This record gives sequence, C-alpha cells and structure tokens, in this order.
Amino acid sequence: MIRILIADDHHLLLDGLSQALGRIPDIEVAGAVATAAALRSRAPDVRPDVLLVDIEMPDGSGLSALRDLEGGYPAVIMTMHADDEHRNRARAVGAKAFLSKATPLPDVAATIRAVHAGESLIDADDPDAVLDRYREPSLGPDADSLTAREREILALLARGISATADIADELYISHKTVKNHLASIYEKLRISDRTQAAVEAIRLGLGPP
Repeated sequence: MIRILIADDHHLLLDGLSQALGRIPDIEVAGAVATAAALRSRAPDVRPDVLLVDIEMPDGSGLSALRDLEGGYPAVIMTMHADDEHRNRARAVGAKAFLSKATPLPDVAATIRAVHAGESLIDADDPDAVLDRYREPSLGPDADSLTAREREILALLARGISATADIADELYISHKTVKNHLASIYEKLRISDRTQAAVEAIRLGLGPP
C-alpha cells in the first residue's frame, strides 16, 4: 500500500479526491488537510509515502510548507495554476511531479505510483511513457500470484456468493475444485476464511465495495 497525505483548501475536491483515491487497491489515504499549517504538523505524524499538495492555501503556500518539512517526502503538486512559473517554483522545493487539477484520476494514481517508485516526472521528456508503466495497481507478489480462476472466486465472494455449492454452480466446477482454489487463495493472501477473502477481494478491486 502507498500511503498518501492530501493537502488542498477546496473541501469538496479534498473529500472527493480522498474518496476516489481511497478506493484504489494499492493506495491508502492516510490523511487529508486543508491548510499549510496542518500539512506541516500532520506529515511527521502520518509519515506518508507520497504527498499530494495544492499550491494556494488559506494560510500560505503549499510549496512553502513542503520546503519547511523535514524528511524529504516525495511530493506531487496538483494545482489550477499549471504554468511554467508555478512549475519552476514546485521544482525549486523538490516536487517530483506537477499536475493540473483537471488530470484524470487514473493518471493521478499512476503519478503517485511513479513518484513512490522513485521517478521524477516534473522534467520528464515523455511523462506519458513513464506513466504507462504505472497505470495498473501494484498489489504485491502475493496478490499478483493469484490465478485467473482464483480471482473469479474472489470476485464471487465479494458479491456475497460464498457457499461452495453456489461457487461451483457459477463456475461449472466441482466442489472439491472450489475448496482447492480457496485453500490456495488463503495461502497466497495469508488469510484463513471466506469472510477475510471477501474483504481482500474488495481491497484488490475484484468486487463491489
């Protein structure tokens, strides 16, 4: 999971972005603040992997708050002022990426993953080419090892279909095969029952919240 802290003084956007990013399987919104002062005080407590920061804040600049923070948190700037002057200011405080607030959510998520992986997009010659490598959620080696059939079973569990007979009927497989797949899922995800499997399925984006 990539832990992020969002700082934006527009509360509607802050809430919407927090909810939208929080639904992405490999991103955890560890905090959301609306002032530069709150960003300065919250970041050391939250210890985020990536900061997502607006420039204009009611008590000063988000860029100034970034400059004041110790610890070198990788930062993505999201702003309505997507011009060279503000980009240069963001670069000067060490920001790794510079996005317009009109950026589609998948590109925001890909940027967060790229920055977390050590990429610097603010001066990239072809940022889209970099982002292409980060458009899919990184779910970790355990989840990535799930087979297509195991993902189908997890999706059914997330939909509330949990009885062995019902899963077997949905997928046209035997009860024994269902149990074998479940045993493999439990081992790979390090869980012990179907309820935990359903929760993991939702977290991984394999079923409805």
